[in-house]
Amino acid sequence: MIPADPDSVDSLLQQHPALRLNPPRRELIRDAVSRREALVAACGCLATWTPPESTGRSPLDTVIVRRPESEAQIDWDSPNNLPVPPETFAMVLEDALRLLAHKPAIYVTDRVLGADARYALPVRTVTDRALHALFSDNMFRPVPTEIAASRFAARPFTLIVLPYDKLDPDRYAGRLRKLPKTGKTSTMVIAIDFDSRLGIVFGSAYCGSVKKLMFTVMNYLLPAEGILPLHCSATEGREGDTALLLGLSGTGKTTLSADPRRTLLGDDEHAWSDDGVANLENGCYAKLINLDPRKEPDIYRACFHPAPCEEHGAIVENAMFYPDGTFDLNDERLTPNSRGSFPLSFIANTKDPPVGGHPRTIVFLTADANGVLPPVARLTRQQAMLWFLMGYTSKLAGTETGIVEPKSTFSRFFGQPFMPRNPDVYAHLLGEKLARHQTRVYLVNTGWTGGPFGVGRRIDIALTREIVESTLAGRLEKVEYDEDRLFHLQVPRTCPGVADPALLNPRRTWSNPAAYEARAHKLAAEFCASFAKSYSGKGIDPAVARECPGA
Repeated sequence: MIPADPDSVDSLLQQHPALRLNPPRRELIRDAVSRREALVAACGCLATWTPPESTGRSPLDTVIVRRPESEAQIDWDSPNNLPVPPETFAMVLEDALRLLAHKPAIYVTDRVLGADARYALPVRTVTDRALHALFSDNMFRPVPTEIAASRFAARPFTLIVLPYDKLDPDRYAGRLRKLPKTGKTSTMVIAIDFDSRLGIVFGSAYCGSVKKLMFTVMNYLLPAEGILPLHCSATEGREGDTALLLGLSGTGKTTLSADPRRTLLGDDEHAWSDDGVANLENGCYAKLINLDPRKEPDIYRACFHPAPCEEHGAIVENAMFYPDGTFDLNDERLTPNSRGSFPLSFIANTKDPPVGGHPRTIVFLTADANGVLPPVARLTRQQAMLWFLMGYTSKLAGTETGIVEPKSTFSRFFGQPFMPRNPDVYAHLLGEKLARHQTRVYLVNTGWTGGPFGVGRRIDIALTREIVESTLAGRLEKVEYDEDRLFHLQVPRTCPGVADPALLNPRRTWSNPAAYEARAHKLAAEFCASFAKSYSGKGIDPAVARECPGA
């Protein structure tokens, strides 16, 4: 059995006759086109499509190697932390190296994660696909000249990507999951070995598998260094004030981050160290379905600006494409998860390097389809830790006999699938940094008011922008608050930019007060149930636990 360590990968690379080590970006683009891994669109970007099983991440095929050295640091009760024994990972590595040895070409890119060189993680991506090498060039950062000073300089990570090869299901029977429809063993795996500093994407052509595997690695490594990783966007005001926006899909994080009054540090993955906030990435991986160039012009221009192919390099994944080289971003017959990958430099209003000071303000975004949360509330430190743990929003279920019910969704730290450590670690780091830097935290509801989905109306995005601007400018520090005892929230009586103060109190927007109370208590009970299921016995501070809605 091949030992699971980066040396085995390096040994293969030294022997391969067609190794392409850190080829220029233009060469990667040319190869992706000449090898028919992508087509050139009319604007010059690259269009590509994946097999049906690879139009998104595959959480049930994403596994972590369970070793004695690290197993106590990982929350194995989390549904996303699926363990595999070292022997299974060694088998996957052996198969990967055997296949790579016979590939006509191997592309290797050496990049880093982390715009702050003091903790930048060197990552070597090894793949047989020029397009996935280009994706790593888009998304991961150039190696800084001062990389030797990084605390991870001697602990690099190696990522093997074989997107179109498949595992032998018979070889892995009983080791990897069974597919429910066929009863056969899965031929795909996205595997992470934190201890040997190796990752393997095998059989998943979705570019997001590469990005999210490495984000998970950073979310494991950084807390041990006293650094808090965050699934968030980050912006900077004209006075140098940094703000973070955290929120799940559908809460408006990307839209609200695109603010002409502020400079963008990044839209998705950041770290908060003793020196401030830094983007982990070099690029953006934006969702494209129904992208409106009027509402999100920066992302649209980044993906679809006209440029010669070799100067472009944006990757448009799984969008509907027509023979004239144009896209229909409203057509989701292929998948509603079409994506665009591009360097952050393609957006005009960005900061380079993407680093900032300690955040003055943090905004947690939620889209509450129950219509019972206020448009804005101030959070104490313990309340912020609680809402950080819960990561609440609501999604809309399907329609049955004309009734649509919102479904409460709880994703710890607004990114549960990528947060492998025990939850008290992340919560404690947040609380510690909030106290040290006196960061103010607000909950902003971009969902419904006046009733639940189907009865009430969605809060206007223009109003939400005014509210967010008031939080960032510190204007809500000067108003009076009322306490919502059920949800443990401090609700402002007034807010600059909100003409009707009644909108700030959801009880006053419902025509039926009894219906509001019933719906509010139902949501609070869901909070309690989710907290008990996820965090009982997990070492959560009792003062934080008491802030759970309904507690």
